[in-house]
Amino acid sequence: ERSFTLDKLIAAAYDPHLTGFEELIPSLVAAYEKLSRLDDDLISKFDEPISWLRNWDMNYGVSSVQTTLAMYWGQALRATVMKNIPSRTDQLGIIQHMVDQTSDEEKIIALKKAIDELDRDFGSWKIPWGEVNRFQRLTGHIIETYDDSKPSLAVPYASSFWGSLAAYGSRKFPGTTKQYGYVGNSFVAVVEFGKEIKAKSLLAGGINNNPLSPHFTDQAMRYSKGEFKDVSFYKKDVEKNASRTYNPGK
Repeated sequence: ERSFTLDKLIAAAYDPHLTGFEELIPSLVAAYEKLSRLDDDLISKFDEPISWLRNWDMNYGVSSVQTTLAMYWGQALRATVMKNIPSRTDQLGIIQHMVDQTSDEEKIIALKKAIDELDRDFGSWKIPWGEVNRFQRLTGHIIETYDDSKPSLAVPYASSFWGSLAAYGSRKFPGTTKQYGYVGNSFVAVVEFGKEIKAKSLLAGGINNNPLSPHFTDQAMRYSKGEFKDVSFYKKDVEKNASRTYNPGK
């Protein structure tokens, strides 16, 4: 019996645990516990969000409020330290700098910025990650445009900066409050070599850049859910799954 299958490899690659927060979140909780002993106002302002983050399993997910709060807090804290980071510092070094080289006050200020931004954009900081983190394809151009009023899909993944191997970097664009994916894994494949090659793949959006084509976004839902499709590697598989065929020589 094979100990490692294609499905097991996919499951490992799509592990939702965000290792980048393993030291960051405890450092925020510790900062809050220290400062709240000196300032009762901090308790009324931040006790609930800190409680949510303290009990978070650090897994991303479309329904996870903690993922949203952690992402916004992490982005705010990273922005405060980047000017002091030596050039060519790798991602782990930046995260360690955020843990060790920021004060308790800076960590709490970054949390306030995150909560204020979410309250302003969505009316509450208790917003599920899938409502913020979206996939949208409107034009098929290399430089895409984004619109909160147009259809989009919830995406559970996160930036590789925070430890997501299923990398999906998203941000706001002019005129949007939601964040749309613009960098990350646009094509993923797993392959098993043997007497016959077996493979599964995943593609962001679709293979056609014409918005009127049925193949413009026909793979978007699969992509957003991490549902891989079988690759038609051999002629028999192509013919079995073909929607139409033609002979260019006739």
